[in-house]
Amino acid sequence: MVLLTREQLEDRLAALHRASLELVSDLSLETVLERIVELAREQAGARYAALGVVDEDGELEHFIPVGMTEEEIRKIAHPPIGRGLLGIMRKERKTVRLPEISEDPRSVGFPPGHPQMHSFLGVPILSGDRLLGQLYLTDKLDYHEFTGQDERVIETLAAYAAVAITNARLYERLIARDQELCQRNEDLKLLNDVAAALTSSLNVEEILDKTLNLVMNYLDVEAGEIFLREDDENDLRLALHRGDFDEAFSHLDRFHIGQGYVGMVAATGKPLVSNNLREDMRFLRPAVIEAGFRCIACIPLNAGNKVVGVMAAATRRDRQLDERELNLLTAIGTWAGITIENARLNLQSRRIAVLEERERIGMDLHDGIIQSIYGVGLSLDYARMAIEEDPQLVRQKIEESINALNATIRDIRSYILDLRPRQFHGEDLKQGLQRLVDEFQANCSTRALLMAPEDGLVDFPAQNATTLFHICQEALANIARHARAQHAEVHLWTTRDRVLLEISDDGRGFDARKANTTLGHGLSNMQARARKVGGDVEITSAPGQGTTVLAWVPRRKNAP
Repeated sequence: MVLLTREQLEDRLAALHRASLELVSDLSLETVLERIVELAREQAGARYAALGVVDEDGELEHFIPVGMTEEEIRKIAHPPIGRGLLGIMRKERKTVRLPEISEDPRSVGFPPGHPQMHSFLGVPILSGDRLLGQLYLTDKLDYHEFTGQDERVIETLAAYAAVAITNARLYERLIARDQELCQRNEDLKLLNDVAAALTSSLNVEEILDKTLNLVMNYLDVEAGEIFLREDDENDLRLALHRGDFDEAFSHLDRFHIGQGYVGMVAATGKPLVSNNLREDMRFLRPAVIEAGFRCIACIPLNAGNKVVGVMAAATRRDRQLDERELNLLTAIGTWAGITIENARLNLQSRRIAVLEERERIGMDLHDGIIQSIYGVGLSLDYARMAIEEDPQLVRQKIEESINALNATIRDIRSYILDLRPRQFHGEDLKQGLQRLVDEFQANCSTRALLMAPEDGLVDFPAQNATTLFHICQEALANIARHARAQHAEVHLWTTRDRVLLEISDDGRGFDARKANTTLGHGLSNMQARARKVGGDVEITSAPGQGTTVLAWVPRRKNAP
């Protein structure tokens, strides 16, 4: 047995101390592994050394050999697979020291091309009960076998190595976690930018342009496009293209549902990605391939269970989209789809509102002003026929016609006032109502009076005050158009929980059971406004007995 002198032992201990400092100071796993195996070979005086690191499942993850040339390594059929002595070490997690490998019954030999080796020292690298890897040393240079002192030195080095490998792995996980958090921050920023861009407009073209530009910048691609599905049609048309090679993409600018990439995404509602367009027979636009594009990603624009369009991004570079990026793009596609659908619904509702208002105006004009003018015409025609027989009757008819025309002029003024309604600008509610009453009297012959609290309703929510203002405006407009009243009164008062508004007139009234037909959209508008803030409207009327509109809203927000 070879015994070390005191000086040699001190040198070895000093070398181990330096090695421990080196290992714990370096946080690069690859560098740490290489340094460990070099130190082991140096400290044990071995011709060959190797280090194998295993993963969470015990499978070989890294294998670093030292002592063989590149040519010798290339001749070996495969790295160790964990049978024989290496398998025993992995299973029993104990040091193995042999003078001759081939004489041990547990040995299974070497793979083809592997150099012959004799003496052996194998030490497991453990962190608690967990196996991190193994150190292998073969062919002691100055002795026929490795010694007990070599064994203790390598076991000490293996303990240092366990700490170093653990630290390096923790550092790598920390770096990976930091990168993941940075990437998530970038993703959140993109989503925030998309949300800000999409919520800033109800213009479909502007929504498409902002969405496509953000996605193209994020993916760093050369071309992008959006296809839209019109209503419930089975076709998608090219609505927007950005980037290079416009002609190549516009070569086929319409797809049926299920046709090509765009149609398949519209049919399934799921993303579709291709990294090799040239060999993908599903891609139907050869001009795009001829322009040099290699990869494309198609994302559905979903609104609920409905696909309203498809967004595509294409590049001439090799580009792999991972699951995170696909999920992010899918979320953007859903946001964009919902925003597009909302914009379309908003436009549709505005069109319907315009049509309904036109219909209401047409009916009111037909039932009121046009019939009044027609009546004036009949009266004048009757006066013309009686001009020679009864001059007194003619003068009476002309006087009636003049009065009827004046009434029609007042009706027209009322319509102008109603079509260009005054707005409530957040002033005191009493002042706002007084302004309405003054303008009402200036445009029709009905006398009106306002009665309201002197305090002007301090701390009354602006939204509720605006609601009562518009209800009063609608009610006064109805009086001017329909009531033929001599007097009207507007009363405003409060209770502990409510603010009430009553508008009454002494006009001709109507059958309350036919209120919706008689008042058109006026009644429904008043009720909708009141109920939106938690209130309601009640209308009382009878033919020849005038009309009373009673509206109430909560005194405070969220009041019952």
